[in-house]
Amino acid sequence: MFKALLLIFDPIATWEGIFRAQRGMVSLLLAFLLPLLLITSACEAYGLTHWGKWQDQSPGLWGKGQAEVQRLKKFSVSEALVVETAQLVLSLTVVFLGASLVKSIGETFHGRYTYTQTFTTVAYSLSPLFLLRLFDAFTGVSPWVAWGIGIILSFAVLYHGVPRMMEPDPAHAFGLYVISALLLALVSALARFLTAAYLNGKFPKLQATVSDLTARLPF
Repeated sequence: MFKALLLIFDPIATWEGIFRAQRGMVSLLLAFLLPLLLITSACEAYGLTHWGKWQDQSPGLWGKGQAEVQRLKKFSVSEALVVETAQLVLSLTVVFLGASLVKSIGETFHGRYTYTQTFTTVAYSLSPLFLLRLFDAFTGVSPWVAWGIGIILSFAVLYHGVPRMMEPDPAHAFGLYVISALLLALVSALARFLTAAYLNGKFPKLQATVSDLTARLPF
């Protein structure tokens, strides 16, 4: 979490330190990414169980034209655990998929990048986005506000990360940055849509399945 803050406030020096450290994927995953995701997931789980989320009671994803009626739902500990586990897996998927997409795009710019390079760049660049999920713990904060601020901060971090970590040809560096930023925004927005819609009560059948699953848990 501290590294994510440093990337926001002192990105050039922090990226330089990351470049010199030359961590492998496993080390990065265990020492940085997973702890960050676990902390933010734990905070959001606390918010779900203590403060809850407003949910639409109109049926279906779009409410089928009916007037929306909302109620505040407080999640059980077991349901919050299932939700946050799924969200953690989804967040990891965003990073791994994003790294693959950035690697593929980089090759169209005549660059040869290892997956470790792109994974490192994407994981650290998205850390502000994951950090801003701390605000998802609060009932009154829109998930899209946290995502919007987080992705803008991630764009700023990525701007310094692409040239330092991937070292593209200077003529292609800005184009690689722009397309990478757009791809990461698209993938993370899709993940945000799915989680926000679920917490807002837009997937009643899935909620029923989760409720059935959590009822079988011993806590």
